[in-house]
Amino acid sequence: MPVETFDVVVVGGGTAGAFAAATVAREGLDAVVLERKSAEDAGHIACGDAVKGKSTFPDVIDLEYLRAESFSNEGITRARFENPHNGEAIDVPFGPTNGAVVDRKRYGEVLLEEAERAGAEIHYDTVVRDVVQNGSVSGVKGTRKGSVLTYEGEVVIDAAGSLSILQDKADFSDATFDTNVNYSQFCSAYREIVEVAEPVEWHDALVFKPIEELGYLWYFPRTPTEINVGLGFQMNKPPVKLVEVLKRDLQTRAEFAGARVLDKLGAALPTRRTYDSAVAPGFVAVGDAAAHVNPTTGGGIPGAAKAGHWAALQAVEAISEGTTDDESALWEYNRRVQTDFGKRFAAMDLFNIWGGAVDMDEIMEIITKLPGQQLADVLGTSGTTSMPLSLKLKTAVKSFGHWRTLYQIKQVNDTATELKRIYDEFPTSPDGFPRWRAKRDALMDDFYDLVGAEPKY
Repeated sequence: MPVETFDVVVVGGGTAGAFAAATVAREGLDAVVLERKSAEDAGHIACGDAVKGKSTFPDVIDLEYLRAESFSNEGITRARFENPHNGEAIDVPFGPTNGAVVDRKRYGEVLLEEAERAGAEIHYDTVVRDVVQNGSVSGVKGTRKGSVLTYEGEVVIDAAGSLSILQDKADFSDATFDTNVNYSQFCSAYREIVEVAEPVEWHDALVFKPIEELGYLWYFPRTPTEINVGLGFQMNKPPVKLVEVLKRDLQTRAEFAGARVLDKLGAALPTRRTYDSAVAPGFVAVGDAAAHVNPTTGGGIPGAAKAGHWAALQAVEAISEGTTDDESALWEYNRRVQTDFGKRFAAMDLFNIWGGAVDMDEIMEIITKLPGQQLADVLGTSGTTSMPLSLKLKTAVKSFGHWRTLYQIKQVNDTATELKRIYDEFPTSPDGFPRWRAKRDALMDDFYDLVGAEPKY
């Protein structure tokens, strides 16, 4: 069996994989990206295409080229939440930094171009089927255009996406790597790219609309007339007929009359907190493969970019010191993730858990009774303390019968604040990991009791 050897083997050519490979190459080491798609199809994945926080992308590729080639709508200034019961919309401004919607295929193509320009090799049409492991992971096995190959590396970076096969094949029994992962912690999603005849009124907004079974529809404008429309639902809930639900909603919207579908695609996405640990001897997981995704929206592009970059930097350091067979040499990557977006995603996951334990009809009734700014004030981090007395009285009257649920929302928010404090204390080495996890899990046990939910992890 032919063997190819690199310093770092990256499996998957998405956001995390491309940033990882570009970083390794910029640091002067050999990197290869193993991408299962062909060069023509690379970058074509199911994605909402929305980016908030693009300024946080690591500066290891030509970011201006990426923006110019693939950021098709940089004028996103607000999120719009639509009430399916009464049709009312709640607009939440983004603040000083605009969001963007990208042409995801072109975006993916540019990332791989840039990784190759940085010095990484890109091997398309390569399907990875197993890992090479003798204690430490030292490579992968796969097929490329019908040939069986082995790729050896000092470190393997798993950027292979949700429910990665590499994690099924590797033995993590002696590592801290998070194996508490199952399908119910993911969602099934489907999206279409739809072209409409006239510019939509909400071309500057990301539009969300709740559906049954703790899911939501989205309408993200790539351009004023080209819209990424899709929906997802939690896999721990009864199945939703995604195509049928999306088609039915599109038919109720006048702006989509006579629209033309340009592309269709589905995928599975993490709707869980980030992995507690995404490292093992010789192995690091990044992006969707480590649940680096906002569990309430499925958005993960900025986090994946940062994770790929940080994982690569840690891999390069471990290689230079000859310590890749010791997971503690890769541990700083975990700490960077958990004290950055990891803590935010863990906190957001509490609202997923709470939502799964509350009757959706009650949630929608509360939204109907407390429209607009009143709802924003009730759910906001400042709570009712910032509300004038007149608004407090109106809120109390309109929310009669739901006070217990509203108080529970306040308790969820308080728990989220405490959970983020715990994540800020994420240990600097594996030695402190059991103690940290026990503290976090104790808080989660109390939270499950508080909201009456079954444990998610």
